[in-house]
Amino acid sequence: MSAVLSSGAVMDRRVAPPSRRWIVVSVLAAAVVTAALIARHWPRGVPVPRAEVEIAAAQAGAFRDVVVGRATAQPLQSVLLDAAEDGRVEQVLVRDGERVEAGQLLVVLNSSQRAQELMARSSEAAQQLANFSTLRAAWMQAQALQRRTLTEAQYELERVRRGHQRNRELAATGFLSPSALEDSADKLALAERLFTQQQADGREELAVREQSVQAMQRAVADLNRRLDAMRAASAGLAVRAPVAGRVTGLTLQVGESLRSGMRIARLDSPGRFKLELRLDEFHLGRVREGLPGALTHAGRDHALHVARIDPQVKDGRFGVELTFDADPPPLQVGQGLDVRLTLGQATRALLLPDAGFYADTGGAWAFVLDADGRHARRRPLQLGRRADGVIEVLGGLRPGEQVVVSPYRALAGASVLDLQ
Repeated sequence: MSAVLSSGAVMDRRVAPPSRRWIVVSVLAAAVVTAALIARHWPRGVPVPRAEVEIAAAQAGAFRDVVVGRATAQPLQSVLLDAAEDGRVEQVLVRDGERVEAGQLLVVLNSSQRAQELMARSSEAAQQLANFSTLRAAWMQAQALQRRTLTEAQYELERVRRGHQRNRELAATGFLSPSALEDSADKLALAERLFTQQQADGREELAVREQSVQAMQRAVADLNRRLDAMRAASAGLAVRAPVAGRVTGLTLQVGESLRSGMRIARLDSPGRFKLELRLDEFHLGRVREGLPGALTHAGRDHALHVARIDPQVKDGRFGVELTFDADPPPLQVGQGLDVRLTLGQATRALLLPDAGFYADTGGAWAFVLDADGRHARRRPLQLGRRADGVIEVLGGLRPGEQVVVSPYRALAGASVLDLQ
């Protein structure tokens, strides 16, 4: 027993090699797990019914740089009539939609307060005018009195001067004493001083009177201007048509009270129209004044041109105003019309329909169908101009390739579409 234990023969065993079947099973299990992981993380296509998307092919063709939009007919010129004064409607002499001539009376307002103010100012002006007339008459009388006084003083001076001259001759021959000649010279000097003083006093008095008359004249003129302004304001109570046209928006009723600045009506130019068009902001940098356009109405073409551009963008669109090159067709205000606006010459290009996908991607990418037509993969694109319902393709597509062009709002997060 001890010999067997010491030799170790009892502990040695023969181990059988692993079976091939278990190796195959292990490999298959690992492959299944790997395939499951790959399938779990492999990008799947979003299933989309083919009938629910719009598909179009990129095709070469003529790119006509024309924008088609819905324009609205508006009067070429409009004049707004607002109330110039507070008042009550006394008469309405025309009806809404009626054609009127320049200067025609449309509406008559009444304002008792304005009438009382006008009467008070007229009375004040009349009183001031009477005062001015009285002051001016006094000034003219003073001038006449001054002329008469100076004439008398000048006559007296000449008489004294002649008497003194005779006295000098008599004194020279010894017939007049020196003292008498001295008295004569004193009388002449006094007469000269009195005449000079009379002239100075007269000038000062007349200057003062003239200043008073001029001040009164300015006051009367200013009062008359204010009175004229009040009369003009009172005349504004009679609303007249400043130009010929068609009355629009006149809804006043007799007895209705108006405040200054309230809208009364609008005068539209009869038979003359302009078109207002809203365009996508994409075209803002390409539209300019003078650009030609066209309108087909009642089977006839009418030439247009861009007269004004409103660059303010609202809701992704900006405004364009077009006018007719010749007489416009008979239109109605507010009528909708399809207008073609030519932005440039026609050129050859690869084209896609201008559909809903552009609004959702900005033209940066699109879903392009594989050759089998069962999958559509996201692909970056380079798109250019948009006009006449098509988009110019600059890169990313080849002629004949098909693209999903319907809106992408529900597919924005997908990279592959499975078309079912």
